Parts: sequence; C-alpha cells; structure tokens
Amino acid sequence: MHTLYHHPMSASSRYIRLILAEYSQTIELLEEKPWERRMKFLQINPAGDVPVLMIDEGQFICGGVTIGEYLDETNGAMQREKRLLSEKSLERAEIRRLVDWFLNKFNSEVTGYLTHERVFKNFMSVEAGGGAPNSNIIRAARANLKNHMKYVSALAASRDWIAGNKISAADMAACAAISVLDYLGEIQWEDEPAAKDWFARMKSRPSYRPLLLDKVITLPPASHYTDLDF
Repeated sequence: MHTLYHHPMSASSRYIRLILAEYSQTIELLEEKPWERRMKFLQINPAGDVPVLMIDEGQFICGGVTIGEYLDETNGAMQREKRLLSEKSLERAEIRRLVDWFLNKFNSEVTGYLTHERVFKNFMSVEAGGGAPNSNIIRAARANLKNHMKYVSALAASRDWIAGNKISAADMAACAAISVLDYLGEIQWEDEPAAKDWFARMKSRPSYRPLLLDKVITLPPASHYTDLDF
C-alpha cells in the first residue's frame, strides 16, 4: 500500500485521492502542513508542496500532475474502460491540457489564494506570513473565480464530461479544485447551472465520499458541502 503526503485543502492532493479511489487503490494518508516547512519533508520534496506519493521506502513521486501520470502508467493502463486517460492521442492531449489548467492556472489564480488567505494563514506564525486575511487578495481571487466558473460551465454544457464524452482525469482535476472552494462556500452555484449539474454527478461518485469527511480545525465546511443534491 502506498502512502500519500497530503493536505485536505490541497486541490492537487484531492486530485490524487480521487484517482486512487477511482482505481480502487487503498492508500495511507499522512497530513502535511506545507507552511511549516518541516526539514524531513523538504528532504523528500525540496519544493515543500503536497502531494507526495511514497511508493516504497525511500522512493517518492512529487506533484499532482506527475503522480497522476505515474498512476495512469501503473494502474490506468490496466483499467480498460475505467482508465482516466484516453487511448487516443488527441483526446489524451485535451485531458492533459485541462488537468494542467485546473491544477496550475485555476489553482494559482483562485484556489491557492483563497486557501492561503482563509485557511493556512490562520495556522501560520506572524513571522511566516500568518495573520488576518488580505481582503484585496480575496477580492481578486473571487473575481477570477467568476470568470473561471463560466469556462467550467461552458465545458459542462457542451460535453458529457469536462474533457469529452467520457469521464477522465480532467474531471478529477476539476472536481478537486472546485471541491475545495465548495468546502469554503465560495461558489455561487445558482449562477452556473451546467457546472452545478456536473459537480452533483461528481459528488455522487463513490470516489468522492472520503472528501466529504474532510474537516479543517476551526473552519467547518459550508452547510451544503455534504449535500449530494445541493
């Protein structure tokens, strides 16, 4: 059984947890607080970020995109219809584009800012950058969120799933990023019915159930977070 260093408010960590669950792989979860910059963890991953997958004692794979590719090669290729990357080159390229969009662009412009300001700073020392949230940063992230959710809705309205006619790693990446914001109550779902319908289908999948149990000390989830028919 592999071990995953993760944080419940990390979109990339959730992405890997969803993939592992879709592939029916059990995993030991070790919560890591990236802002603490533990020396032992930095020796594993000098970037200091989660997720990190330990596949064997002393063997580590770092980063959501890279771990996802590894899991496709070692698990997905044997999953046939359940594989989360397409066998077709163009379809695979589109899935990878969207995985990158959600785990990097979406995270760097929305999720990362909101989790840092609303969650992580509560646990950080003043010397490390903790303290009160910056309202200007939150305002900018929320403006970005509105534009990005319109794109999510456009994808959901024009396709059966985020990347095409079959569920894929792109849905896992989108769900991972959006689920963190759903926990924080940041998304105005009534404004994006197509995205809401897609996300409701994702929330109903068995792979999503463990995410419903995620909790952050002093910050309970939004009231609708565990409601599959929100």
